[in-house]
Amino acid sequence: MDQSMGTKEWAILILLSFLWGGSFFFNEIVLRELGPFTLVFLRLIAAGLILVSFVYITGNTLPASPKIWGAFIVMGLINNLIPFSLIAQSQQYIDSGLAAILNATTPLSAVILAHFLTKEERLTFSRAGGVVIGIVGVAVLIGPSALSDLGSQGIAQLATLFAAFLYTVAAIFARRFKGMAPR
Repeated sequence: MDQSMGTKEWAILILLSFLWGGSFFFNEIVLRELGPFTLVFLRLIAAGLILVSFVYITGNTLPASPKIWGAFIVMGLINNLIPFSLIAQSQQYIDSGLAAILNATTPLSAVILAHFLTKEERLTFSRAGGVVIGIVGVAVLIGPSALSDLGSQGIAQLATLFAAFLYTVAAIFARRFKGMAPR
């Protein structure tokens, strides 16, 4: 199985990076006017409407199985509602750059958890090294001054780290949806 990335895959990765990374910046701006839970509610409602519209526009239907809906609810909680809420709440106390750096620890926990919870994702020296280099790279891109608050707002920082950890749990949980065909 060829796992190399072509131009299309790199373009999608770059777009995703801007969208995901930009959310911290936009959270900081929106939190000046709205509370964290209002922000999360509006994000989730907008995303839900877009996704349901996409399902119907593409000629598919939503699943009817309570088991599938239960898995969707768990996925929504661990990949959206809880992490979004933790990060939005935390960004009232920490800078968006620091929140982004802390969130960039997701791959580190992914490499470690996947090693223990999956059969095909074993921890290797190069994977661990790549994660460390990636975290350092994010810190350099955002700027070392974002790390100046590290430690002063411990609970907010821990909440952001826990949100990043939940993204890892969600990625592993999402494997159950692999091969699920649209209806």
